[in-house]
Amino acid sequence: MNELIEQLSSPWAIRAILTSSMVGITCGLLGAFIVLRNMSLIGDALAHAILPGIFIAFILVGYSTIGFFIGSVVAGIATAFAITWIQQYVSTKNDAAIGIVFTSMFAIGVMGISKISQRGVHLDLQDFLFGDVLGISNIDIWLTFGVLIMVVSSILLFYKYFFITTFQETIAKTMGINVKLVHYFLMFLLSFAVVSALRSVGVILVVAMLITPAATALLLSIRLKNVLLISSVIGFASANIGLIIAILFDTNPGPAMAVTVTGIYLLAVIFSPKKGLLFSYFRKIKTRNNIEQEDILKLAIKKGPQWTLNNSEIATRLGLSPQKIKKHVAQLTRGDLLKSQNGTYALSEAGIQQANKLVRAHRLWESYLVEKIGMNENEIHEEAERLEHHLSHTLLDEVDQSLGFPEKDPHGSPIPKSEAITLIKAARNKRYSFLKDQENDSIDAQLWDMKILPETPFLIQKKSAQTIDIIYNNKKVRIPISLAEKALVR
Repeated sequence: MNELIEQLSSPWAIRAILTSSMVGITCGLLGAFIVLRNMSLIGDALAHAILPGIFIAFILVGYSTIGFFIGSVVAGIATAFAITWIQQYVSTKNDAAIGIVFTSMFAIGVMGISKISQRGVHLDLQDFLFGDVLGISNIDIWLTFGVLIMVVSSILLFYKYFFITTFQETIAKTMGINVKLVHYFLMFLLSFAVVSALRSVGVILVVAMLITPAATALLLSIRLKNVLLISSVIGFASANIGLIIAILFDTNPGPAMAVTVTGIYLLAVIFSPKKGLLFSYFRKIKTRNNIEQEDILKLAIKKGPQWTLNNSEIATRLGLSPQKIKKHVAQLTRGDLLKSQNGTYALSEAGIQQANKLVRAHRLWESYLVEKIGMNENEIHEEAERLEHHLSHTLLDEVDQSLGFPEKDPHGSPIPKSEAITLIKAARNKRYSFLKDQENDSIDAQLWDMKILPETPFLIQKKSAQTIDIIYNNKKVRIPISLAEKALVR
């Protein structure tokens, strides 16, 4: 540890940390727009296409950091224009146009640098391909800092233009925004970002710093501002962690940074709360458990309200193991949906309501498949079994209305009527209560914030275009129309 601290305190390490950190932030910010615009290949193309600029700059001004910088930027901008021109004016597919331009530019650069290296000139191609943190000078730091300031300022000043052209290009055109100009300006910034990463990660691995932090951020958030922040933080962290790993294992920092950012991406793939594989697995288990519990309720409603349903019947009819039956019955009992006595079960009042909802969903969907889709009566049961657990109350009401409120399904079985309606449809001066199971957690959260509990009676006092006033626990509560249109009452 002392040796690591000593090395990190050395001048070359400080320069490497500063430059790599700024590169990580710059690439993270721009990478978000590149990924969202499906332009990942263009970032890769620009990274490869700057080599001719380095070669030409060396021919004109010799070994000069500023010369390399200007030559690389010019080559990058020329590549961006060439790719866009081919995509718009030549009958060539977009990805093919990118491949044609960047491979030819990259080949020219490799040929040129190899040629002058053969003449005894010290211009190591590997330094440009994989980076060279040992060669970072003070002027590299200032140039990278200038690129960072330019990118951050541009995003702050033109955020709304980047936003709308990224997500709603057609609307942007109708608003009079020059979409092509925004595209070229983004390519201009991207060219600078790629060149700024030349010393730290090299032209081959810069695409990892552009794409992977943004892809990771999109696993963690869907809001653009959050994505930009997360992506830049990941870029910053991976650059520094990669540098430390390179020092510890005595390897090239560029590849170490690329591997680090990929490792962070894999962690997000597994542990992301909304899109991660781990939480997705738990959600699938929860959904399967809910479906199995609902199947038990539906089986019980078919048996009637008597104490006739037992473990053996559940196992025979639903194919569940004794362990699962025990767990499901315990949860249904705790949720006041089942009542148990001496190994037999019956539905509570709340359980009857929930079971009737499932039966209604099944039979309405069977009716819809026959009348609207034209399926045979013998083909509809399994499809209805699959979908009955996922049909929302609102959708069921729409299906019911589209069918003309049928009383029986195609097999002649009665269709239970819905007792629940949305608050906006409820009558004035009548008592209702909010359902325990709303359409989604957001509705439950809003009611909870208003200190409104389910199954507690209230009186509808007044309706207006914006709100509905209710009397709840002898107090007046104002419900916004946006919530009244979704919240279910009985």
